[in-house]
Amino acid sequence: MQLSHKQFKKEARFAMAVKLFEMRKLSSGMAAALAQTDRVSFLLSLADYNVNMINYEAEELLEDVNNA
Repeated sequence: MQLSHKQFKKEARFAMAVKLFEMRKLSSGMAAALAQTDRVSFLLSLADYNVNMINYEAEELLEDVNNA
């Protein structure tokens, strides 16, 4: 992979933000800020990393539905 130092840093920062979001360590807004992008662009880019935008456990989803 032939990347400039700047491009490598940008991609590494974005990948780290995606992983921390996937691990539920960061909210989507915080991850977007880490990735230095807006939240919508960050969320739309998750598919490139095979990460779901919505990261609910079945129990959490059922609880949210019951509380609605």
